[in-house]
Amino acid sequence: MVNLLYTELLKLKRAKMLLVSLIGASAAPLMVFIGFLDLKVKKPDSAVHYEEVFYNTNLYVLLLIGTLLYGVITAYIFNREHEEDTLKNLLTIPVSRTGLIVSKLVLLFFWIMLLTIAAWALTLALGLIGQFEGLSAGVLLTSFKQFIIGGSLLFLLSTPTMFITFLFRNYVPTIIFTAAITMGNVALANREYKALNPWSAVQVIANYEPVPQYPLYYSYIAILLVAAAGFLATVIYFRRLDIQ
Repeated sequence: MVNLLYTELLKLKRAKMLLVSLIGASAAPLMVFIGFLDLKVKKPDSAVHYEEVFYNTNLYVLLLIGTLLYGVITAYIFNREHEEDTLKNLLTIPVSRTGLIVSKLVLLFFWIMLLTIAAWALTLALGLIGQFEGLSAGVLLTSFKQFIIGGSLLFLLSTPTMFITFLFRNYVPTIIFTAAITMGNVALANREYKALNPWSAVQVIANYEPVPQYPLYYSYIAILLVAAAGFLATVIYFRRLDIQ
């Protein structure tokens, strides 16, 4: 397992995808920063508070950018050997197919955490540049916890995307799948059913905004069921897959 993970890290070291993903992760902080700067220009007397900036940035990440960006990263990690036609060579050595999947999931988790922390840190830095108000240790800790929880839950929901990638061995179905999920997030953003949709339920849990009609554990159950189903489907399919 350690050797597999080390191999994945070596492959990532030589790739440009990490830099591209960091640029993608900066989109939400920049969009929110520009939006609040525009507000200050139109209403010079209005104050912009860090708590609001962190909240809106995380909202963009969880409901819009994160699903698409992490979906592309998932496809990149799990489709690379298919694309380069090296999977059959890799499986000739005594390596467990399940172990291969788990090592890639570990890499994906750390990658998502890196992007999550980068988005949080960039939000903080842009707030300092924009001289936003209300910065405190409590705001920093609360916002950091919300970002990390959101990123972790989106990682769990990467398993269906992983299965789609293995099933079609192509980036296009994965992009279509994640785009459809993003559209669903937008449609349900202000509806009570967002607590039942696993991907929009991430925001409900991360920001602790429970919907009165549905207890918070409904959201946890929805996320865990989808994550487990995606993982099991991937393992079963990959273990039976005939690699030519």
